Amino acid sequence: MSRLQVLVQLRWSDMDAYGHVNNVAMLTLLEEARIAAFWSRPSGAPAPTTAVLDAGPGADSHTLVARQEIEYLRPLGYQREPVTVLLWLGHLGGASLDVCYEVRDVAPDIATSTVVARAISTVVLVDAASGRPRRMTVTERDAWTPYLEEPLTLRRAARDR
Repeated sequence: MSRLQVLVQLRWSDMDAYGHVNNVAMLTLLEEARIAAFWSRPSGAPAPTTAVLDAGPGADSHTLVARQEIEYLRPLGYQREPVTVLLWLGHLGGASLDVCYEVRDVAPDIATSTVVARAISTVVLVDAASGRPRRMTVTERDAWTPYLEEPLTLRRAARDR
């Protein structure tokens, strides 16, 4: 099982009136982890080998989130240490990929941390000039195939089958 592990720093503004990370802020945590895992960095900046998308401003490609679903398992309170987001791919299509996530609280090691949320994002690769979906390149597919695992099944989705 190959999963990417990305540390994401919480911000004070992520917390809501109930004293935990707000549901909308959780989407931002997922976005930060996804960008760290899949977008290339300026030359010289360290990046995982999966960071092969040049999808920033002025790039030839864009990425669009077509769908997101989150399952909240327990509240995540504010903490100074970064949370751990584990990412893997549940599906690689021609022009899209399903990114699966587990958001974990802080613990001395990943094995003793607690999963606070699980999520799936369907991301579509888009040609910036035409605005139309584009096929995944061989380089992208080669970089991402080692992280292809069983897709995440959320409780509601399992109930609806």
